[in-house]
Amino acid sequence: MSEQNEPNNINAKDFLIGSLLGGILGASTALLLAPKSGRELREDLNEGAKMAKEKTTEFASTAKESTSNFAQSVSEQSNSLVDRVKELSRSVRKDVEELTDSAESLTNDLENAGEEIAASVKKEVEELQRSVEQLVKEVEEKEREKRGDSE
Repeated sequence: MSEQNEPNNINAKDFLIGSLLGGILGASTALLLAPKSGRELREDLNEGAKMAKEKTTEFASTAKESTSNFAQSVSEQSNSLVDRVKELSRSVRKDVEELTDSAESLTNDLENAGEEIAASVKKEVEELQRSVEQLVKEVEEKEREKRGDSE
């Protein structure tokens, strides 16, 4: 129920209670103050009691109906809320799974990239080592040639 309806329902309820009590008190006062014989007074009192009983039954029926409607509304809203929470929970779970998968994929990519970089560096070092060995051989040969020429 909206907040605007609650004050109206409270005012309507208060009005019904006030009307019922006012009617009972007014009828009782009129019966007791009217100059009648004992028999007529008892009949009027019985009639007033029956009328009060009917009004009370009507009020109880109205209150029961209002309570039932309110309970149904609360039940529907709570079911709707539970469904919404379940939906959000599934959505969050799905998002977490997607993030986990993305993180695993990124980790694997980085590991592969690291392995590729390591292999590339190793290859470069080996090539550099061969080049250095070749240069050393060339320098040694030139040194030998110089020694051989100078001798």
